[in-house]
Amino acid sequence: MERIPEVEAAKALMNEAVSWSVMKWLREKKRVRKTADQANAALDQLNQAVKNRWPDAVRVAYKTLVPQGAGIATVPVQSTQPIDQQSNLSAKKVKEADDVAYRARMDAEETFDTAERQLSTRLAREGCRKAIQSWELHERAIKKAEALMPTE
Repeated sequence: MERIPEVEAAKALMNEAVSWSVMKWLREKKRVRKTADQANAALDQLNQAVKNRWPDAVRVAYKTLVPQGAGIATVPVQSTQPIDQQSNLSAKKVKEADDVAYRARMDAEETFDTAERQLSTRLAREGCRKAIQSWELHERAIKKAEALMPTE
């Protein structure tokens, strides 16, 4: 997986932000949020593009793991063929990695929201670290998903 410029920029900003004062946080919080949102969007877009290139059996297996109406983008499926055990196992591993990354992302966002409400630089710094960790987990999940793409 190649580096994603939006994610690299967000990581650099978050690493810088851990040393900011309260006043700097107040001035820069919108930029931090916007940069984080751009990184998340870029990762989501790459994740979806990778999953769109999966074989039908893996897509079907993954779709069975995502609850209906969960608000999560599902992979388009155009096959009614049965799911083999290997496809099911592979899809399950990717789904587990996706879930870990999603929970880390929500934890980071919640930490930032709390930091903003409390004007806490300590929590904002923690949110930065959690955001970086969530992007790294998302990148790992995408690498697992890429491993299921057919070789060209």
